[in-house]
Parts: sequence; structure tokens; C-alpha cells
Amino acid sequence: MNDSHSIIKGAVVGLFLTGLVTASGSVLAANTAKEKCFGIAKAGQNDCGSKKNKHSCAGQSKVDNDPNDFKAVPKGSCHKMGGKTKAAAT
Repeated sequence: MNDSHSIIKGAVVGLFLTGLVTASGSVLAANTAKEKCFGIAKAGQNDCGSKKNKHSCAGQSKVDNDPNDFKAVPKGSCHKMGGKTKAAAT
């Protein structure tokens, strides 16, 4: 009976790992289809800042829709959201 339990456990672990590898591949593919969209991030929800801001880290924006803070969005959707693909000129 222990042999059949070991086989079943092995099969379950194998299926789990296969799903995990497949899911991580999908996440990597989704990340490559993103673009920086400036001017749409809410305060504290930016993905990063540009060289023109006084910060460079995610979540540090102080105002909504700062034209120099970006949020990563699916490629091709930035303009539809009212953003720009480049930081504001200063």
C-alpha cells in the first residue's frame, strides 16, 4: 500500500510542478508585453519614477497622474487610458 501512495504523491507533485512552470512562463510572457505609461498612476501606486522626479522607486509618487511617474500597462493601451509613453518635458 505504501508503494501506491508514493506513486500517487509523485504524480500529484509532478502535476503541480508542471502547472507552476507553465504559469511562470505565462507571467514572463505577459511582462514582456508591457510599456511605461506616464501620467496615469495614482499617488503611491506608481511603478517607478523618471529622472525628472525626486524619487526613483515604486510607490513613492505624491500626487495623482504625475506626468513624470509611470505605471506598466499592456502594450498599446497607454493612450487609451489618457497617458503618454514618454515623461513630460521640463
